[in-house]
Amino acid sequence: NQKLVRASAIAEQTGISTVRILDLARDGIIPHVKAGRSVYFLPEAVAQWIRAGGKALPGGWRKAPRPARSAPTL
Repeated sequence: NQKLVRASAIAEQTGISTVRILDLARDGIIPHVKAGRSVYFLPEAVAQWIRAGGKALPGGWRKAPRPARSAPTL
C-alpha cells in the first residue's frame, strides 16, 4: 500500500513549484488522483513518470485550443 501525498510533497521531492505540479495534474501530464476537489499523488507513480522522461500520459495534452476572441462590436 502506498500513501497518497499532496502536491507540496511532490514539489519538495522534485524541486518544481507546487503551482506547476498542480498545473501538470490539471493538464493530465503528471499521474494524480482526484478526490472531490482535492488532488493527490502516489510518489512511486510520479517517480516512474520522471524515469520515463516526464512525458504526457496517454490522453494528456488534449486541452482544446481556446477560441480566438473577436473584436467587440460597437
